[in-house]
Amino acid sequence: MKRKLAVIGYGGIGSWHCKNITEKIEGLEVKGIYDIRPEACEKAKNDGYVLYPSVKDLLEDDEVELVTIAVPNNFHKDYSIACLQAGKNVICEKPVTMNAEELREIIRVAEENGKLFTIHQNRRWDKDYLMIKKILAEGTVGKPYYIESRVQGSRRMLHGWRGYRENGGGMVYDWGVHLFDQLFKLIDSPVISVTAHLINLYSKEVDDNFKVFLQFENGISALVEVATNCFINQPRWHICGSNGTVEIKNWELEGEIVTLGSDEIMKWEDDIIYTAAGPTRTMAPRPEHTMVRQPLPQVEGGWASFYNNIVDVLDSKAELAVRPEEALRVMTLIDFIFDTAKAGKPQSCRI
Repeated sequence: MKRKLAVIGYGGIGSWHCKNITEKIEGLEVKGIYDIRPEACEKAKNDGYVLYPSVKDLLEDDEVELVTIAVPNNFHKDYSIACLQAGKNVICEKPVTMNAEELREIIRVAEENGKLFTIHQNRRWDKDYLMIKKILAEGTVGKPYYIESRVQGSRRMLHGWRGYRENGGGMVYDWGVHLFDQLFKLIDSPVISVTAHLINLYSKEVDDNFKVFLQFENGISALVEVATNCFINQPRWHICGSNGTVEIKNWELEGEIVTLGSDEIMKWEDDIIYTAAGPTRTMAPRPEHTMVRQPLPQVEGGWASFYNNIVDVLDSKAELAVRPEEALRVMTLIDFIFDTAKAGKPQSCRI
């Protein structure tokens, strides 16, 4: 028997949830929708879902045990708390709240009512991230010490809520929340320093480009960059380890791993290498025979894993994959990033 789910918010991401749950998740059935917009209600009705006249009607539907919240970010806290207090389990879109304190309040309510609360951090199942996770876990490039994670484009668009401060818009909230979450799963160490450069290039209210530099207590440094005005993209991932380098160039998962293949010690040559840009000795190319080039590993990934985990948790067959405490750490970092950007200089912390 399938568990019944309702969705609050039938916009782009809400309808995407419904479509994919229907097509890919055997243990769930989308029963109904609540939305305040007539056009969204008409679409949901045409798609065959029950329309709830009010949130109260949704919460009083005893068949619904799980609610996905897919509305602008400034409404997440109130809807999440209302659903939890009504005895519903809750999945909330990201960014889960406008700040860490709002999330602490939701967590308290979830614990008081003994209900599941989680966040749709779907990019934990992206193949590029899973490749990096596997490479680092297996020590393929040795001990990592510098990680670059980038998402870049040039469309100069902040769709929907992303363009408004009131709704928690901007790229730190939109993409940053994913990239920081991924880093925290890769690096088991506290952040001890943050440098943040947020840019309002063409948006009047929110950041549309940013660079954030993080230093971790274990010695790893990470650069996270999101750009909406970049016309020559840099690699999605570039990681330096003690024994090699890995690069994933793009969304098509093009890239390679290059590792040290020989113990041969590089010696200074008397002759300086002359390049088109100028002379160099330190940066002269390493001989090809001292390196090993290998393809990126094959991994299995997919969005359905997120909801399948929810079903397994409700059936007492698994632990929750995206725990609210993990989201709280990300939101704490994001709060600190905004404060650091305002200060205009690096800030120490322990997050």
